[in-house]
Amino acid sequence: MKITEVTVFTVHGERDVAARASGDRQAQALDVYPEFNHRSWSGSRKGGIQSVSAQYVEIHTDEEVSGIFGPIEDEQTFVITRFLAPFLVGRDPLATEALSDQMMRLHRHGRSGLFMTGVSAVDCALWDLKGKAWRQPVYRLLGGPTRPAVPAYASMLGSSVEPQAAAQVARETKAQGYSAQKWFFRYGPGDGEEGKVRNLALVEALRDALGRHYPLMMDAFMGWDPTYSREMLRALEPHNLTWMEEPVPPERVGAFARLKAETRVPLATGEHVYTRWQVQELLAAGAVDFVQTDPDWCGGISELVKICALASSYGVPVVAHGHSLLAALHVAGSQSPSVVPYVEYLCQHQPHKQFFQQTVYAPVDGVIALPDAPGLGIELDRAP
Repeated sequence: MKITEVTVFTVHGERDVAARASGDRQAQALDVYPEFNHRSWSGSRKGGIQSVSAQYVEIHTDEEVSGIFGPIEDEQTFVITRFLAPFLVGRDPLATEALSDQMMRLHRHGRSGLFMTGVSAVDCALWDLKGKAWRQPVYRLLGGPTRPAVPAYASMLGSSVEPQAAAQVARETKAQGYSAQKWFFRYGPGDGEEGKVRNLALVEALRDALGRHYPLMMDAFMGWDPTYSREMLRALEPHNLTWMEEPVPPERVGAFARLKAETRVPLATGEHVYTRWQVQELLAAGAVDFVQTDPDWCGGISELVKICALASSYGVPVVAHGHSLLAALHVAGSQSPSVVPYVEYLCQHQPHKQFFQQTVYAPVDGVIALPDAPGLGIELDRAP
């Protein structure tokens, strides 16, 4: 079997979108500048019929077997079409380990960042192809299943952070069967002491709504600095967080290590970390309690499996970031629950990301059943 073509295509359609109440975006690094701090991101949304589209990468072969992955982003499309597609034509698509290593060696800037996100999408599509060629779900090719379904934590990006409104949504989400939730801080150093007070008010309201021992995670999306992080983490210690995610950018390994040493709140990062070598730096420094590398970005399924093995040797769980769902779900289904305890489910965003799929994967009573279709389980409705 040989690769004959690597293409990126766009699917278009119309979606009946439900109206949504006003929500909030997360804190961001640019917020230290007042001109950016007041930008809206989520807000309210009018319902009705709306045009939607999504891009996918597809790998074609000379044996009428193909692999698909997506939705992907414009940056990934450029890397795929400009660099990876010409390189892959004529190669063995089932040699996923060789192709993963070769793609990472292909470009002098190819070990992280946007180039690695393109590699990741192609790697996931290659695993989909391999599963279809061997007529098995990807988790079986990786050694699973280790369980029939994987717990999903509810990721609440886009929800209102007004304490009373957040508390009500948190109670409703818990009632749906989710066994953990992650919420996002809106305020950072650019908001001064008032922002700290608002951040703490959110956590206090969530704790009151969910109970002290319900797993609760918070995310600052790299929007804080070390001093602000230290002050906030100490204030958060009484609230029994499962983790605090990305208070500072992950490449600042020393800052992470100092925060971990100076506070009792567990730390998580990895969404913006690429390859096992960058993860190893965080683990060796004792800087994190949870690794959150995303198979869409960190190097694909091939790399995430290696990261799981690496993290398990340090006794650090891997909970993949949930930009999409299926690649992370298959890896989770092949790993011990002690290594991968959850997958992330973005409650407001996953239905949109899966809109063009014939089968939509979502939690039922807080868990997601492993797919039984060959490959990843992405079957698109391509009708116009």
